[in-house]
Amino acid sequence: MVPLLSPHRKFQKLHCLHLNPLYFLPLHNKTRTGKKVMPSKEMQGALKVLNDSLQKSPSKNLKNHSAINIIQQEWFKISSLVTANPLDVEDYLDAFEDMSSSLLEYIVNMSDSSGNTAMHYAVSHGNFDVVSILLDSKVCDINKPNKAGYTSVMLVSLAEVRSQTHANVVRRLFQLSDVNIRAKQHGQTALMLAVSHGRLDMVKMLLEAGADINIQDEDGSTALMCAAEHGHIEIVKHFLSHPDCDSNLTDVDGSTALKIAMEAGHRHIGVLLYAHKRNLQKATSNKLKKTKSSSPKPPSSPLPIRSSLRALTDTTK
Repeated sequence: MVPLLSPHRKFQKLHCLHLNPLYFLPLHNKTRTGKKVMPSKEMQGALKVLNDSLQKSPSKNLKNHSAINIIQQEWFKISSLVTANPLDVEDYLDAFEDMSSSLLEYIVNMSDSSGNTAMHYAVSHGNFDVVSILLDSKVCDINKPNKAGYTSVMLVSLAEVRSQTHANVVRRLFQLSDVNIRAKQHGQTALMLAVSHGRLDMVKMLLEAGADINIQDEDGSTALMCAAEHGHIEIVKHFLSHPDCDSNLTDVDGSTALKIAMEAGHRHIGVLLYAHKRNLQKATSNKLKKTKSSSPKPPSSPLPIRSSLRALTDTTK
């Protein structure tokens, strides 16, 4: 996965993850033949070796690399290609679980040389049927980062959501994960990456799942600043309608979203941000006035000031 840098600042876009097509050839067609798909005999032998090692070493610090390599190759062929058949993935998961729950957990979270798991690939390819099956396993570590520091949730912005069913899978993924984890590179969140790809649909779902709209990356940039820089006006409008959005935050250079939008040549977004700022100032001013006018006044004396003082000091009576 190679991140692209934006022309003005450093908000990243991501490329889709790809497995080597010569190394990972598909094992099965996508249609169900009516018979369950089983791991190959070679993999079954490797599964037994790995399972025995897991029972002896619960810490998962395993040393049988040959068995692990056999399993890894076949598992990624089944689960991680664009053409992965969710029914085949489900059959393989059943086979793992029949041997032991610890074996199932180990393989579901197994990573390749780039640190990507089956979930990383399923999300990146938009194969949400496989995503759903992996979530159903109840052992998938969806917050696990790859070597570039990205979790599977951060890669959702790469995927096309083709149906309401798939949108529901994405919502489920977001609800089960920590959507506010920061990537190793620049400390960006899933929300910032969704914005950089112009994905208003993902932005809405992430906010619904509890994404922090005001999180700042290592340069002090927010998701709103990213939207302002890239010219995503609909996303800016959505952010400004959010009650928690703070448009006055500044980055390490002292720039606000308004300044960034103007520097990037997005005057129409600058006008929106300026109007929002003015409305906030007006609302704050009116609130202060209302507070002052409603504050209780000290009780006044029924006597004129001089008479009141005289009444307090006159001890001759």
